[in-house]
Amino acid sequence: MIIYGLKTCDTCRKARKALPAATFVDVREEGVPAEILDRALAQFGDKLVNTRSTTWRDFDEDTRAMEPAALIAAHPTVMKRPLFVEDQRMVLGWDKAAQSALGVV
Repeated sequence: MIIYGLKTCDTCRKARKALPAATFVDVREEGVPAEILDRALAQFGDKLVNTRSTTWRDFDEDTRAMEPAALIAAHPTVMKRPLFVEDQRMVLGWDKAAQSALGVV
């Protein structure tokens, strides 16, 4: 399993602690591979963009109007996180439903 997130994100830290065997990828440092980003956008759509983040709030209207794939590629910290990828399965976030889907709860 691979966890895409930020090493400074409290939610990502909780996920990493609960899933110590997972590989962690810091999207600020390494970005999200185009194939993974395309699959995540196909599955989650606009939910992949975290419109409640401080990064989003700092954007001007032109930046907010960008396509989600281009926006996340240019500003990976605006991606909702964590994103879990295991083979063909993807889980987004760290709520109770995500934890249950990952077998943590």
